[in-house]
Amino acid sequence: MIEGRINKISGPVVVAIGLTGAKMYDVVKVGDMGLIGEVIRLEGDAATVQVYEDTEGVRVGEKVVSTENPLLIELGPGLLASIYDGTQRPLPDIMEKQGAFIARGVTVNSLNREKKWDFNPTIKKGAKVTTGDVLGTVVETKGITHKILVPHGLSGVIDSIEKGKFTVEDTVAVLKDENGGTHELNMIQRWPARQSRPYKEKLDPELPLMTGQRVFDTFFPIPKGGAAIIPGGFGTGKTVTEQTLAKWADADIIVYVGCGERGNEMCEVLTEFPTLIDPRTGNPLLDRTVLIANTSNMPVAAREASIYTGITIAEYYRDMGYHVAMMADSTSRWGEALREVSGRLEEMPGEEGYPAYLATRLASFYERAGRTVCYGEDDRVGSVTVVGAVSPPGGDFSEPMTQHSLRITGAFWALDTDLAHRRHFPAINWIKSYSLYKEQVADWFKENVSADYMEVSERAMYLLQRETELQEIVQLVGPDALPENERAILETTRMMREDYLQQFAFDDVDCYCPPEKQYWMLKAILTFYEASQEALTRGVTLSQIMSLPLKNEIARMKYIRTKDAVNTIKKLIDSIVKEITSIEVL
Repeated sequence: MIEGRINKISGPVVVAIGLTGAKMYDVVKVGDMGLIGEVIRLEGDAATVQVYEDTEGVRVGEKVVSTENPLLIELGPGLLASIYDGTQRPLPDIMEKQGAFIARGVTVNSLNREKKWDFNPTIKKGAKVTTGDVLGTVVETKGITHKILVPHGLSGVIDSIEKGKFTVEDTVAVLKDENGGTHELNMIQRWPARQSRPYKEKLDPELPLMTGQRVFDTFFPIPKGGAAIIPGGFGTGKTVTEQTLAKWADADIIVYVGCGERGNEMCEVLTEFPTLIDPRTGNPLLDRTVLIANTSNMPVAAREASIYTGITIAEYYRDMGYHVAMMADSTSRWGEALREVSGRLEEMPGEEGYPAYLATRLASFYERAGRTVCYGEDDRVGSVTVVGAVSPPGGDFSEPMTQHSLRITGAFWALDTDLAHRRHFPAINWIKSYSLYKEQVADWFKENVSADYMEVSERAMYLLQRETELQEIVQLVGPDALPENERAILETTRMMREDYLQQFAFDDVDCYCPPEKQYWMLKAILTFYEASQEALTRGVTLSQIMSLPLKNEIARMKYIRTKDAVNTIKKLIDSIVKEITSIEVL
């Protein structure tokens, strides 16, 4: 056991002497209360420790004991439907033991040691196994089967394996390796939070993550295994957007990390998610969700750990062959935690006081996203998709967190304060936003939705960009100065903005829009535009076209129930062509 003494205290940063033999990122217990900390600098026998809890009342001279292990995340059955803090302490268990307020120095097992799980072996005694092979399965929740994998670094022959009810610590199999050594395998694994889990091969991100949100799926798609950021100022809807993605994205598992967010926002998640039903399976949404709550009033150092805790859990389920979506709300609070600790370490500051290694830390986090071939004989394919919210002060996208994240990620969903003030939600600015993944997922849309899906999307985006140019002219000379064919563009794009891009997250029907409905809705609006342009060339006036009652039917498309949407909108398209074509020239 390595033991030292506190020599200096500066907020969450403690310097301990006498820790000769300690390693970087070793977890230590600080002071008489045993506060959890992590070694972040070594100099001789002195170790600098960032403490994940409040150091108020800790005195110089108190002992510091190293566990000689890094921050390890417990992985196994029982993760789903759990609520953890940034260091993976289960908050409901702590509340049950000591009430609503977390006392310092409390340690609780991350996984329930008493609950017994039904373990069903998928292999027999004598089978040869290697890293990542599936030993057996456990039904973790109604919709998710938990696969118990051979831990990394182990291979050999199964000497014994049993079926039955076991706790996560009970031995379910015995493995004999090539050297004759035996390893008792249970259902729990521990993995260093800062170390990414290995895989066989990284694949191109070609399968879109369908979010059910029209502005994302149609114009700025993200694939399974991709990375996106949602930057925006206060009140633009970052948290609601992240929560909406967590509810409706077609991922198998959701890991939602509330990193430094307000407590009331996390309360909404904690109270709402258990009542929501997963539209794909009909099971409670919480059955496929892991929540990590590290709110703004919790110790600042633990914010950094919360991001790594979340991505490690996401990789664990990816290794089972699941598609995982991780929502990080907000990475700016993570950056602020890095900046505060860096300042206390008296490191040379970079831009706006952030540490010089900010870009490196961000890259190492976002690079853990990806679609991969996992270890194991069955070559399972899983993915981790990361969506990070960014909170630039004053909505300034030129600040370091946004700019560094922008370089690393492939999709940029820019929230606009002006749109939010006009009550246009999601307040995504379609001019500033982009996705580098659009070409990679194009084949999927062509095969599964429509051959001309991308052409329809590009045509609509062209009109939206054209509207921006025309609006500049309108502000100078007024709309009457425009020819009628250009005024028709403004009317069409108004429909796109109000009837297509706006989406009500709390409406029973409009909260989720499948890709087929998205395509036919956009097709109907473009059909209106094309029919209008043809009628205008015949001498029909724009006022005649805009007086048609079918405008109201276009506006109501978003509220058509999914099962009836495609057929109803196809009939509407026929009506649009018929009615506009039949208008007589005055």
